[in-house]
Amino acid sequence: MANVSVLNMEGQVVGTIELSDAVFGVEVNEHLVHLAVVQQLANNRQGTQKAKTRAEVSGGGKKPYRQKGTGHARQGSTRAPQWTHGGVVFAPVPRDYSFKLNKKEKRAALKSALTSRVAADKLVVVEELKLDAIKTKNFAQVMKNLNVNNGLVVVNENDENVMMSAKNIPTITMALPNTINVYDVMKAGKVVLTKDAVKTIEEVYA
Repeated sequence: MANVSVLNMEGQVVGTIELSDAVFGVEVNEHLVHLAVVQQLANNRQGTQKAKTRAEVSGGGKKPYRQKGTGHARQGSTRAPQWTHGGVVFAPVPRDYSFKLNKKEKRAALKSALTSRVAADKLVVVEELKLDAIKTKNFAQVMKNLNVNNGLVVVNENDENVMMSAKNIPTITMALPNTINVYDVMKAGKVVLTKDAVKTIEEVYA
């Protein structure tokens, strides 16, 4: 089991915690991590792009000029793709880019992502995250104390003061143990977990 230092909100070491090998010490499967990231990005795509084919653009009903004798190539419509304002060849149409991963694959990918953060020394465990009021400045100071500039912060409960204080910091993503995903874990410079969040993650994903 990996031992990780536990910090307080001032950034001082106040103890250590043993991380479960079942979640934070698995063999990293890079292929599954890649698939999970691609799946999330694909599922987020709107897929609403649309262009008109020559059958859909308006006009073009009349033959632009006679078939022979002009010296130009024969043309049947001014809405053919080679004409200005003509239709688009193989025009894109609305489509669904999403695809599915098995639950076991998703779980294995998340474990691999968390393990990789531990191996890279990019996982920070904090004793607790509590704020007396909604104050972005105070939350930013806590992140500075923890030496986190770009991170994913996972708390065990939906504390309004903490969540709202972090909302205006574009480099910080907040999450609960049941909402973390591979993309956010891999994108974050550091992953910050509260002690309670670590226990919940180990219970849910072990």
